[in-house]
Amino acid sequence: ICAHIMEVWMFGAAFYLMYHYGDFGTLEGNYSGSLIDSVYFSFTNYTTVGYGDIEPFGQMRFLSGMEGITGLSLITWSSSFMFMKMSQFWEDGKDDKK
Repeated sequence: ICAHIMEVWMFGAAFYLMYHYGDFGTLEGNYSGSLIDSVYFSFTNYTTVGYGDIEPFGQMRFLSGMEGITGLSLITWSSSFMFMKMSQFWEDGKDDKK
């Protein structure tokens, strides 16, 4: 979970920097330009929830899509890994009872 949170913050920092320093497009809607709003937007992208209250325009749309694919892939991988480990743990527990 900590790794996912760090990734969200890294994407959030990238959105913040792209918004303030460069001609990469804008984030519009319920967005004040703060780092926290950038991280909130990043969380909604990473988890593919996409509330729609902040919308990217310009080249920021590409990074938004990349973050959605990254988040979906890594959250799914984490869930699969956790299930695999728990399955092994459950199987080991059944062997101990015999």
